[in-house]
Amino acid sequence: MSVNSGVKENKEESSIFDLAVVLLEAVAIAIVIRIFLFQPFNIPSGSMIPTLLVGDYLFVSKYSYGYSKYSFPWGMAPISGRILSSSPHRGDVIVFKTPSDNSTDFIKRLVGMPGDKVQMIGGVLNVNGSPIKRERVEDKIEDTKCGVQAVHVYRETLPTGRSYLTQKLSETCKRYALGAKDDTDVFVVPPRHYFMMGDNRDDSADSRFPVGEGVGYVPEENLVGRARVLFFSLDESNASWFAPWGWPFDIRWSRFANVIQ
Repeated sequence: MSVNSGVKENKEESSIFDLAVVLLEAVAIAIVIRIFLFQPFNIPSGSMIPTLLVGDYLFVSKYSYGYSKYSFPWGMAPISGRILSSSPHRGDVIVFKTPSDNSTDFIKRLVGMPGDKVQMIGGVLNVNGSPIKRERVEDKIEDTKCGVQAVHVYRETLPTGRSYLTQKLSETCKRYALGAKDDTDVFVVPPRHYFMMGDNRDDSADSRFPVGEGVGYVPEENLVGRARVLFFSLDESNASWFAPWGWPFDIRWSRFANVIQ
């Protein structure tokens, strides 16, 4: 073997090694970002309509409430409770592990803090004996579980001034909706737990339902992070992997970079 060929082989080996190092560094950085900073999630169901739609992709900030074992893949970190913890705020849209299996990711809105008394009366959310302000803003026609029906969109405004949209089915459709629960007993949220509800009030298995039927009260260590911003949205009812030419028409361009209220 000539000297030149030996040098060439050494350069090739060095290039392969350098490439492997760069790839490992990139993977390590991605893992750190995913665990400690931001994690992408997609929305598979309609329980948060109209705030979040099926086919939305969003970033969740993992640092918002500190870290628990559920901040890490498969809950493998030996952490008890939360570290670097920060309390969530009423109205936050939160990703959490459902208490039924402590592994499935759910996304709902936080409406009840520890110690709060939460009740639904005539479809209106009541917290600590006071109704949350609700204003009807529009009606729309939507394809629901009981067919194409009218839905009513409301703007709820918390005492802090924070507001967001919710929706309810028409009375005709609501009779057939499994998630309709307009009137409830008073729920007293236990210490270090939270009460979550979907913005699609008649189609959300949330804290109004016990664990198994819904999510019940959510322990603080089950919080994964706060939903922050949409980075992609696709109308999955029309999109098909076998028809890529239609993708540009199925992307919801207007939802890109929307901040989640």
